[in-house]
Amino acid sequence: MSQENFWQSKRVCVTGGAGFLGKVVCRKLQERGAREIFVPTIEKYDLVSLDGINQMLEDSKPDLIIHLAAQVGGIGANREHPAEFFYNNLMMGVQLMHRAWQTGVGKFVAIGTICAYPKFTPIPFDEDNLWNGYPEETNAPYGLAKKMLLVQAQSYRQQYGYNAIFLLPVNLYGPGDNFNPDSSHVIPALIRKCLEAKEAGKDEIVVWGDGSPTREFLYVEDAAEGILLAAERYDGDLPVNLGSGNEISIKDLVELIAKLTGFQGKLVWDTSKPNGQPRRALSTKRAYDLFGFKASMTFEEGLKNTIDWYRENRK
Repeated sequence: MSQENFWQSKRVCVTGGAGFLGKVVCRKLQERGAREIFVPTIEKYDLVSLDGINQMLEDSKPDLIIHLAAQVGGIGANREHPAEFFYNNLMMGVQLMHRAWQTGVGKFVAIGTICAYPKFTPIPFDEDNLWNGYPEETNAPYGLAKKMLLVQAQSYRQQYGYNAIFLLPVNLYGPGDNFNPDSSHVIPALIRKCLEAKEAGKDEIVVWGDGSPTREFLYVEDAAEGILLAAERYDGDLPVNLGSGNEISIKDLVELIAKLTGFQGKLVWDTSKPNGQPRRALSTKRAYDLFGFKASMTFEEGLKNTIDWYRENRK
C-alpha cells in the first residue's frame, strides 16, 4: 500500500503533536496525504487523567494514535522532578493505551526512550539487552515509566491481539528544539551557551561533567520519518531502536558546537556535576530490517541547521 493510501482514510491522533517532534510528525503526515490529524493541546486535555483521555478519544475518534506526549527534560530536570516524571508519564501512557484498546483504536504507536536501557549496556545498544539491568539513576523513573508501555503493548497483543508497537528514539535535536535553559537537552543548551558567551565577549564556558560520556543524536526530521515508516509497515511485538548510528563524545560535541557557533573561548569542565550514562550508541539494524528506516541527515549539517534556526528565532 502506498503511503498516501495508508493515511488518506485514517483519522490520526498525535499526542504531543504541538511539540518539537510532534510538529514535524504532523507536517510529514500531511505530506503523506493524511486529511484528519487531531492534536490534543495540554490546555484542553489533561492526558494524565482518565477524564482527559476519554474526552480526547471522544473528540478525535482516531483509527491510529501516535503517542509522543511526555514530560521530559535534561539531567537537572530529571533529578528535581523524579516523582512527577514517573507518575505523569506512566499514567498518560498506560491509561491511553488501555482506553485505545477498549474503544477499538486500530493501531497504537508508543514512543519510548533511550533512558529505558540499563546503565551499563554493551555498545551498540541492542534491543535484546533492554532488560539486562537498571537504568542510569538520574533518569530511571522517566525511563522505566516509558518502558512499561513496552510491557503493556506486548501483553495486550498477547491477550487481546491488540496492534501496539514500541519505538525507542535516541536523543533528538534539530530546528524547533527547546532552548529553555531550565529544561533543554544537551545540544540546544550548548548552542545557546556558546552563542551567548560569544556575544557577551566571555572567554570561557562551563560544561557539566568531564566530557567523557558518549551520546548518539537523531535529527528530528529523521525521527519523524522513522515513526511514520513504523506506523505504515510494522505490526510486531519487538521493541525497535530509532537512531543515527553515529556515536560522539560530549567533549567532541562541545568542541564541534563551539566551532560552528564561532565561540573561541575556553571550555571549563565542572566535574562536580553528573556525567549521566557512560556511553550511548544504538544498533539501528532492526529498524532497517523491519521497516526500512535509515537516518539520512549528517550530524554536522543537522547541527548547522539547528544553530541557524535558533539564531533566526530566538528573538
